[in-house]
Amino acid sequence: MIKVCLADNYPVVHFGIKSYFKDHSSISIVANVGNFSMVKDVLSDKEIDILILDLDLDGLSSIYEVKALIKNFPKTKILIFSNYAEQLYAPNAIKAGVSGYVHKTSKLEGLGNAIMRVSQGSIVMNETLKKNLAAIAKQNKSERLYRKLSNREIEVLRYLSDGKKNNEIAQILTLNEKTISTYKLRLLQKLNVTNLVDLVNKAKTLEIV
Repeated sequence: MIKVCLADNYPVVHFGIKSYFKDHSSISIVANVGNFSMVKDVLSDKEIDILILDLDLDGLSSIYEVKALIKNFPKTKILIFSNYAEQLYAPNAIKAGVSGYVHKTSKLEGLGNAIMRVSQGSIVMNETLKKNLAAIAKQNKSERLYRKLSNREIEVLRYLSDGKKNNEIAQILTLNEKTISTYKLRLLQKLNVTNLVDLVNKAKTLEIV
């Protein structure tokens, strides 16, 4: 039996997933949490084969915290289940060490298949996304420039898009405020814009945030 922990903000998601897998022959939802601070406790107390994790989970501020989980709990594989745009977040998440990425618009049957595949050692990524990534490689430099954003740059951009100031982002990511300013400057350069409003609008147009 594959033992699964679900980490998501919304009770309706917990209810839906637990109900769907209630009588599953191979998958058992043995724990569920609504805040990232609770994840480590669960992984320490229980044997969890797969952690289903939403990148928007309360208390989760950075992909580097996910990397720390992977390092500290190597026996637990992480499957991202999120609304964030697959074309940007999935490659970066998998690069960070997660075992798969399933968008929340997917059917629960697809999530179940992903859990099975991850448990067998596969890296799960949407087939459409794989084709898109291949197509992106053929695009011109300006079209694929935004794909080169680092994990940190993506995180800073997300918080800027939420209206947070440099000092607020620095506190969330436990970084120096000058470092945030540097990331902001890089984002302006990489997305070829000159101000914050245009930066956020460009990010939304490209579905980065």
